[in-house]
Amino acid sequence: MKPTPFYLIDAFTDRIFGGNPAAVCPLEAWLPDDILKSMAIEHNQSETVFFVPTPNGFEIRWFTSLGEINLCGHATLASAHVIFDHLNYPKNEIHFTTRFVGDISVKKDGARLTLNFPAWMPEALAAIPENAIAGLGGAIPQKSYLKRDYLFVFANQDELAAIRPDFKVLQQLGKMICITAPGTDCDFVSRFFCPGDAVEEDPVTGSAHSMLTPYWAQRLGKSKLFARQISKRGGELHCELQGDRVLISGQAKTYLSGTVYLP
Repeated sequence: MKPTPFYLIDAFTDRIFGGNPAAVCPLEAWLPDDILKSMAIEHNQSETVFFVPTPNGFEIRWFTSLGEINLCGHATLASAHVIFDHLNYPKNEIHFTTRFVGDISVKKDGARLTLNFPAWMPEALAAIPENAIAGLGGAIPQKSYLKRDYLFVFANQDELAAIRPDFKVLQQLGKMICITAPGTDCDFVSRFFCPGDAVEEDPVTGSAHSMLTPYWAQRLGKSKLFARQISKRGGELHCELQGDRVLISGQAKTYLSGTVYLP
């Protein structure tokens, strides 16, 4: 049996049992994709992230129980935490290559880690998608958008918090769903639904803020924003729009470290 390091990291939080947990597996070289997917299923987290060293940093990949995805913020933050704090990386910036969204990076400034991600401005839809209102428990969004995921905008934080989704209906939309509203003690709040996946409501979704940040920056007329994801676990994100890039900052905590034994 080949031993492989394993970490469970809570991302976008300064405390254990907050934020979003990610399974992190450093590798020496890539394993077959079917093994990576099987590992993600076994770990039963919203994402399992893998990375291998490259001459200039690391290549990173993210898997849910359904397969590989193109970008994951909290798992990238968790990976950077492992590289800095457990693998003793000597620099204060990590460069990651990806297979779908180009190069990304993470900087360390004390306890705070800052993701440098692409900015995705959502595109307005002419109509609310069929089944969206039923899937959102009858709640009617003020505006509807689409980029990588659906984005539905609501009037206020209380309305957002009260939504009780029907995940079987939302699954018919064929995409992930982000809902957002102005915050009461922050610039904006959000929730993120993953119908059909192992974790149906994602606790904190870093990649969604690649879409949320440009939207709210334009709407509020400011480039620096403080956001909360109001899931049960909750999380806080400091976001900044810089041209075609988004900076997303937060903290991370190690919950578990151990060893996976692979054949």
